[in-house]
Amino acid sequence: MLSVNSYFSKTTSSAPLAIFRIAFGLLMFISMIRFWALGWIDKLYIQPHLFFSYYGFEWIKPLGDLTYVLFFICGLSALFVALGLKYTWAIITFFLSFTYIELMDKTTYLNHYYLVSVISFLLIFLPAGNYFAWDSLRGSRKSFLQIPKWNIDAIKLLLCLVYLFAGMAKLNSEWLLQAMPLKIWLPTKEDLPLIGFLFRYDWMIYLFAWGGALYDLLVPFLLLNRRTRSLGFIMVVFFHLLTAILFPIGMFPYLMIFSALIFFNYQFHQKIIDGLHQILRIKYHKTYQIQNAFFQHSLINKLKIGFLALFFLIQIGLPFRHMLYPGNLFWTEEGYRWSWRVMLMEKAGNAQFKIVDNVSAFDKYDVQEGEKPEDIAYKMYGDADYFWVITLVNNIVNRYYDWPLDEYVFQQYVADKYSNPDGIHHYERVQDSGPQTGEGPADYSHLMEYNSTDAGAQSVSNIEYERRLQDKKRQIKLLSKNYLPAFENEFSNLIRR
Repeated sequence: MLSVNSYFSKTTSSAPLAIFRIAFGLLMFISMIRFWALGWIDKLYIQPHLFFSYYGFEWIKPLGDLTYVLFFICGLSALFVALGLKYTWAIITFFLSFTYIELMDKTTYLNHYYLVSVISFLLIFLPAGNYFAWDSLRGSRKSFLQIPKWNIDAIKLLLCLVYLFAGMAKLNSEWLLQAMPLKIWLPTKEDLPLIGFLFRYDWMIYLFAWGGALYDLLVPFLLLNRRTRSLGFIMVVFFHLLTAILFPIGMFPYLMIFSALIFFNYQFHQKIIDGLHQILRIKYHKTYQIQNAFFQHSLINKLKIGFLALFFLIQIGLPFRHMLYPGNLFWTEEGYRWSWRVMLMEKAGNAQFKIVDNVSAFDKYDVQEGEKPEDIAYKMYGDADYFWVITLVNNIVNRYYDWPLDEYVFQQYVADKYSNPDGIHHYERVQDSGPQTGEGPADYSHLMEYNSTDAGAQSVSNIEYERRLQDKKRQIKLLSKNYLPAFENEFSNLIRR
């Protein structure tokens, strides 16, 4: 008990935590700008109409065009975190907005995004805004030279857990004995200069597989040891720059590189801060030594330590929860997420739907003028979001060409397609054998194209021909409401595979 109290009484410089805050905030700010500039907000959260929610978070949905506002708030709060401006509110806002973005759609899950949420959550409880921060430099917040040592160690522990669990996850036969999925990925990089030709050889792919596992398992210990720290950091830089070249994993490599700096001693970070003071011409302001009564012995601080202890127990336990589920983890994927299983799987697939057209499963429907799939979905199923069922059942891929046009758009379409809409498109008459009449006003299957000289042949104008096509498109099938839950469940299961 004495040793525990002694540990929590130790202090260290605030500089490492300040540098970590600045690097984290700037990288997240750049990441938000990058996400916006590449058009991913529209592609991932606005264009799609079907999203897959996390269990317990079904209430979190994309916000339509307001999603841009959400990303703006997230990016702005990240910048505030880097500056140390209204730090407490900024880090809470960043955590909530980023995590909301992460939870909007399960299909966009990445361990990297989860790491950002976990780090930002941890930073809420650490005094990262108490030194070399906008607020402290302006005098609106006291600047402390010293903070409890466990604040720095908490971040180190989190990073070590990420590496160790990532390494442990690679200790399986597919990764070590079959070098999968690297055997799929690396040969596609043969066009890279200098190293690309090496990926033709199996020995190089196995070297990457075994090297990756050993790196994840060893680098935490190399960074923790003062004598091997420089070697460990060189390995971090080499490994993550190489993965940045080989794989499209965004800002994650740079986050891990800059995060590893926290393992260096406080003198290293203080030199960076002194350099920033000179470059930015920032005047030094009054700083205070640690306030023992606040940081070490206050009830709030004790509660904070207890809460973070529970946080780390959860972080240690989550990667093992797959043991509670039956079956092979890599097939069922139950317990796969939030476990630092980084880049272990290659998933690809397709889905085929065989719909048996019978009276009980489907109803016929005539699309009325101006009706859209959303209108019909709301009318038939009580929810416009089920429009995708209508388009899927009727094989509608292109909303413009496969769905009936309203009259105004139709007239424009015909005028653009034909120089003379009233011109003759073809000649037709009733076929010689088979049905002699159609089954309905929009059924012309009994009519066949003939030459204009054939007896009984009648001309069909361009606009009449196009209108027949529109009439045919108006005849759609609607899945019976009784079959909707089963259909939706089956479709969701197929998409998840």
